[in-house]
Amino acid sequence: MHFITGGAFNGKRAWVKENYGLSGTWLSAYQDHHMIAESNQIEGNLLVLEGIEVWLKNLTKSQDPYRCREIWNSTMNDWLFWEKTDSNRKLVVIGTDITKGIVPLEKENRLWRDVTGWAYQDLAAKADTVDVIWYGLNQTIKKTGDGKL
Repeated sequence: MHFITGGAFNGKRAWVKENYGLSGTWLSAYQDHHMIAESNQIEGNLLVLEGIEVWLKNLTKSQDPYRCREIWNSTMNDWLFWEKTDSNRKLVVIGTDITKGIVPLEKENRLWRDVTGWAYQDLAAKADTVDVIWYGLNQTIKKTGDGKL
């Protein structure tokens, strides 16, 4: 799995398209796509999940924070299983960093921020590669497999 994060409108989508192309399945919460649960709905060997912070926000509306984290991790484990069953498959997860800056006043927005931060920590721990994109430039902060950073 490749986890990509960075600020809003900082070029994450363009960077992924440039590095992975467009063949495969691209699900974007920004375009109101629902996260599919069945791997047989995936076309090709590439699955891109974009805007995960939006899916997480929707989850926080109906679940407590700890259940949100459990549900999210279970979902990601399913997708990691899909990726690992074929060496040609790749899972790319894109999430906008909403955890910096001023802490929101509204309880529901603080909850969303916390759940998103936990989800990103869990994603970074599970990912083979983690990149941060700022102003269209990537910085690889984790790369496993070949021993290089």
